[in-house]
Amino acid sequence: MYNPDTDFIFPSRVIPALRGLLGPDWQAMCDEAQAAPQTQPAHLSFVLLMVGLNGCESCNADSYKAMRGCTACSVQTIERFPGTEGDLKEKLAIASSELEDYQKSLTKK
Repeated sequence: MYNPDTDFIFPSRVIPALRGLLGPDWQAMCDEAQAAPQTQPAHLSFVLLMVGLNGCESCNADSYKAMRGCTACSVQTIERFPGTEGDLKEKLAIASSELEDYQKSLTKK
């Protein structure tokens, strides 16, 4: 089954659908990610955060998540997140640090 809303990993086009799901801290995180160019750390860190939360790396064409689409999967993930907006900010900071470490490793080679 093919769903046109299903991508390989979390697609940036879903960010606006997530913005209103939580409070002002989450909205600011979404706004910053959406405003940044797709090649910039603020955007990439948010995508990395969502890939981890959604479990995109284990999604495949035959999975229930893929059949529902990335938007529905991401909305459900944020709505069911057991922590606080502060926890999401911490996870975003970790994703940002991981991205920075990866970028540094590329320049060392």
